[in-house]
Amino acid sequence: MRLKPIIQRAFKAIIFIIISTWILLAIFIYFFQPKLIFFPHNEIEATPALISLQYEDIALTTIDGEVLSAWWIPHPEARATILFLHGNAGNISHRLDSINIFHQLGMSVLIIDYRGYGKSTGKPSEQGTYIDAETGWNYLINEKNIQSNDIIIFGRSLGGAVATWLAEKHPPSGLIVESSFTSVADVGKHYYPYLPTSLLARIKYSSIDRIAKIKTPTLFIHSKNDEVIPYTYSKQLFNEALKETTTAKSFLDITGSHNNGFLLTGKQYIDGLNGFITDIVHQ
Repeated sequence: MRLKPIIQRAFKAIIFIIISTWILLAIFIYFFQPKLIFFPHNEIEATPALISLQYEDIALTTIDGEVLSAWWIPHPEARATILFLHGNAGNISHRLDSINIFHQLGMSVLIIDYRGYGKSTGKPSEQGTYIDAETGWNYLINEKNIQSNDIIIFGRSLGGAVATWLAEKHPPSGLIVESSFTSVADVGKHYYPYLPTSLLARIKYSSIDRIAKIKTPTLFIHSKNDEVIPYTYSKQLFNEALKETTTAKSFLDITGSHNNGFLLTGKQYIDGLNGFITDIVHQ
C-alpha cells in the first residue's frame, strides 16, 4: 500500500523535470537565438588569387556605420553581375568554389561578408543582414554604375532569405535561391517539433511571406539529400512563387548534402545556372 504514494511522487517529479526542461529549452532558444543561427568565422583563409582570379578587396560602409568586407571579382567580358549572399557560417573565403563557377559562366561577382563575419565590423542580426545586402546592391548601382537589369541576386541557405528580402525591395534581373527555407520558425519546428517555434522565433527570415511578391525570374535549387534544410521548404517557396505569374519560375534538383550539393552535382548544376542566366541575358 505504501508503494502508491511513492509512485505518485516519482511520477510528479518526472512530470516536473519534463516541464522544467521544456521551459528552460524554450527560454534558451528565445534569448540565445542569434547564437543558434549565425556562425561567423573571422579568419580569411584564402582569396580569389588562390584560384588565379583578379579581385578587389573593398570595404563598404552601411547606413548604420558598420564596415563590411567584400570582394569584387570582375569578368573582362561579363554577361551580367552576381550579388552573392552567402550562408550562415564561415565567411567569403569559404565560397571560392562558387565564385569560380560564376566566373567560368562569364559573370562578375560581388560577394559581401555580413556584419560580424570575416573582417566586417559589428554583430550579425536579421535586420543587419538586410542592411548589409542593400549596401552591396547600392555599391553596384552607385559605384560600379551597373544597371539593376544587369544584376542577378544569388543567395544560398540563410543567404536565400536575405536575397529574397532584397529582391522584393530592389527588383533585379533575376533571383537564385539555393538550399534555403521558408522561415526560421519552420526550421525551428523541424528541429524542435515539441516547441511553439512560431511564438519563440524573434528572428523571422520569412521568405514564404515575400516570395510571391517578387516580380522577377527566379530559380530555386535544392537537394533531396539536404540534411540541414529540408528539400520541401524550397518546394514550398517555389509553389508560392508560382502565384506571381508575370515572370518565369523554375526549380533545379541537385544531389548531395547541404554544403557540397552544388559541387557533387557538377555539370547538371552548372548547366542549370547557365540556362537560367542565358534566358535572362537574352531577354
